[in-house]
Formats: sequence, C-alpha cells, structure tokens
Amino acid sequence: MDIRALRYAVTLAEELHFGRAAQRHYISPQPFGRHIQRLERELGTRLFERTSRRVTLTPEGELLIAEARALLTTVDSLAEHRHGRPTTDEKLLTLGVLGFGLAERWPDLTEAMHSQEPDIAFSYAELDLADQYEAVRSHRVDVGIVQYVGPVDGLVFEHALTMPRVVVVPARSPLADADRLTEADVSDSPWLPTALAHPALEAWSGPAADGSHSRGALRHPAAIPGAVATTGRIALHAEAAGRFYPHPDVRFVPLDGPPVEIAVATRATDDRHVIAAIRHATRLLGRVR
Repeated sequence: MDIRALRYAVTLAEELHFGRAAQRHYISPQPFGRHIQRLERELGTRLFERTSRRVTLTPEGELLIAEARALLTTVDSLAEHRHGRPTTDEKLLTLGVLGFGLAERWPDLTEAMHSQEPDIAFSYAELDLADQYEAVRSHRVDVGIVQYVGPVDGLVFEHALTMPRVVVVPARSPLADADRLTEADVSDSPWLPTALAHPALEAWSGPAADGSHSRGALRHPAAIPGAVATTGRIALHAEAAGRFYPHPDVRFVPLDGPPVEIAVATRATDDRHVIAAIRHATRLLGRVR
C-alpha cells in the first residue's frame, strides 16, 4: 500500500473536497482522484461517497482514516528520528531562503530568536519557486522562508511579512511610466514564464501563471529582472525586489491584486525546542511593524 495514497485519503477526509485536498499536496484533482480510487480498489471497499455536491466518508472510510492517521504519525516520527541531528549539533539548522527572504526584517527575526536560543546558528540553502515547500517537507532544509499562498500538507506556516506586489517591466515599455497598473493593463503583455509548482501560487499569479510549467520557466526570483531586461517580457515580483535586485533596464511598477505574503515554514512533525523558538520569534516579528 502506498503511504502517499494514505496521506491523500487523510487530507480528503479533512477537506471533503477533491480540489482543496489536491491543492494541499500541490497536484491537480485528476491524479489525486486516481490515487484515491486505486487505494479503494486495493482495499476492496469505498472510503468516500461522491455526489455532484458533496464528498462524505463511508463507515469503512472512517475506520480506515483513523488507522491511517495513527500509522502516518508513526511514519513521520521515524522520519524525524532518522533525519535528526546529534544533540551537540541540534542548534545548527539548515535555513532555506526564497529570493530576498525576509528582506530588511531578517535582523529583527534573528534578534528575537537569539533572545530565546543564543546559540542557534544556520547554514543556508537557496530555495526556488518550484521546490520551496518540498525542500522543507523532504528534510532538505529545517526551516524555509517562503511565499505563503495557502496551506500545504505537512507544513506549519508562521506569517512574517506582507508587502505589495509589483510587475517588472522593461524600461523601454510604455508600462514603465505608470504610477500603478491593474491586471487588465498587463493581461495582453507577454509574460516571462516562471516556475509555479503550487496551484494556489498559480491562482495568486493570475495572467502571469501562463507558461509556469514550461521547460524553460525561471525558478529563481533573483534572475527575474535580468530576464525581463533581456527578453522584453514582464513578470511578477514583490516590492522589495526593486531594492534587492535593481537593474538599470527595468522598472518595478506597483500592481493591483493580492499582496506577497512571506512566511517561515517548518515541518508539522518537528517538535524540537529550537523549532518552537523559531516559530515563536516569527510570531513576535509579525506583531511588530
């Protein structure tokens, strides 16, 4: 039996909606549904009743989900133990950072963390738009500074920072002189394809999501301004990009729509004291503007 299918079944039992459940695992509903059907065939029973309006658990499904939750708790605990560090090294964590991370707020967060854990230290890894969540879930990094667009199964997010979004346009473009743009203003412009693995990230991106699954889609936020200048296409970014990635041949123009939410992500099963301290420090950061 596939452990992944059990995870999907537990998520579906929580959401009772195939689209929302699939989104938490950042896959589309069709392959998600096939995993559920395959699991039901292996077990020889229906776990969920589906109608055009609702999804409900069958009595057999309720029993299976209870057993699956217990099994997955054991599996996740074993994974944490397997990937755990020796006691002498438990305060050295791998921090994955997407783009500019927390921008100018990083010193504030480190000060809050060190007030609780003076000896905490980080090694750094660069995240990209496509693997920012999976890097944390798969233990490649202990903590991730990521863009938050909604729940991701297996992760805990602490909100850290909100900033307006901007559209990066070539300096020679007629859009470059605008004080502010709307999605309607830029919907017909050629967009630079950027890798967006999570369906909610695609929804947040609006017209910029076109080409997000293409082979040459950009994965690193730092590369976007240079690519815009080179290709003449436009792209989404966060307001801080104008300070961290300035480029003489592009302009960063405010764009109406949902802001950029930046969060600190950790694994839901990671109960180490240092991780609790990071979560608490991030909550403190969110209260201080």
